[in-house]
Amino acid sequence: MARGFIKGHRDQLYLLPPSIDDWISKNHSVRLIDSCVENIDLSIFYESYSHEGKPPYDPAMMIRILIYAYSKGIRSSRKISALCEEDIAFRWLTGNIIPDHSAICRFRAKHKENFKQLFRETICLAAESGALKIGSLFLDGTKVKGSASLEANRNLEHIKQDIERIVDEAEAVDASEDKQLGEDNRDDVLPPELADPKSRLERLKAAKARLEAEKEAAAKESRDDDDSNGPGAGTGDEKTATGNKEKANITDPDSRIMKTRNGWVQGYNCQGVSDENQFIVANAVTQDCNDAHQLEPMLQAAQGNLSKIETGQNTETFSADAGYWAEKLDISKIESNGPEVIMATRKGWKQRKQNREKSPPRGRIPKGLSQRELMERKLLTQRGQRIYAKRGQTIEAIFGQLKECLGYRNFLLRSLKKVQGEWDLQCAVSNMLKLLRLSGATTSQ
Repeated sequence: MARGFIKGHRDQLYLLPPSIDDWISKNHSVRLIDSCVENIDLSIFYESYSHEGKPPYDPAMMIRILIYAYSKGIRSSRKISALCEEDIAFRWLTGNIIPDHSAICRFRAKHKENFKQLFRETICLAAESGALKIGSLFLDGTKVKGSASLEANRNLEHIKQDIERIVDEAEAVDASEDKQLGEDNRDDVLPPELADPKSRLERLKAAKARLEAEKEAAAKESRDDDDSNGPGAGTGDEKTATGNKEKANITDPDSRIMKTRNGWVQGYNCQGVSDENQFIVANAVTQDCNDAHQLEPMLQAAQGNLSKIETGQNTETFSADAGYWAEKLDISKIESNGPEVIMATRKGWKQRKQNREKSPPRGRIPKGLSQRELMERKLLTQRGQRIYAKRGQTIEAIFGQLKECLGYRNFLLRSLKKVQGEWDLQCAVSNMLKLLRLSGATTSQ
């Protein structure tokens, strides 16, 4: 007798009307995402729409599919749109609606500044769930590649030559058309290079303006130094001011050349502050190539976000690595208005070597120690080492998860304002993933 098999039948009609809700298991992660978004204040998204024209897609639905897609490492609007048709979890989230990729792309661009509020709402969710643990906060930065290449950098003279060449070409086109069509025939139509604000000429002008401003700032600083040192007391900065070799990127003038462990990239410096449970409580995107000026701004950002949330907790310590150390920092002033600062004053391997070679200090703190000596003494204590070591388990681990697990190694958009919106959305997704982990939700169907 032949063996029987279980087979599917595509032509089998449903005996009862099917329910979309039956498509997804009760513990699937999309259900938690749906529930979280349901409890988030999205009024800022809805207020941006008028009552005229074709009805747009529901912002709550669009946010749900973006969060779920980003949690899978998928950011392409075309891939997200395809998944809304092919993937059962996406179809459940959208209620069996398939938004096209243009709508997804427009939504992201339209609400880039509103994603900051979405990020803050995820902090509120973490607090309400009791998962936020802010006794110790940890700061770090990571370089993220922009939507531009290193080869697109030009110095000021090169940019000026490109602008002159494009303008000359445009004038030549105008003269040729005037000769063929007459001066009064369609003289209101500009050449494409001048008419399109996204053209190469506009980017060149933006890059030129940036370099000229930096050159003027350098010259002013040089003059101020000369005045403070007295007549004839030149410091050698004149050569730096007049012979400026800085470059600007003509694809994304807001981006900067950044040094990473894997070499140089054209991108941005992304900052994050996390609690002890890997929830990001503050973020920022900067153009600074190092972290030396970010300690106080990021501490203030974290305090500002947490001040609006009832956590019933106080932040006692704020930790950062040696990249944030600067002699001009007034640690005592920072600590008088906030938590105790625990930060390295040396590179990571040097700090670890010092901790191995020197025993923990005992007794009272000696008088007359400099700011650096006091901080190094604090890091030698068992308490200081224990708290500082948590950085590797918190904010550093988050950046590793974003880059290695979710593939977040580059921005899709250009300009500082737009990439800040991208970073806000990605940090919101990171917090949502931590809520998923704590809830025990699964992606199995």
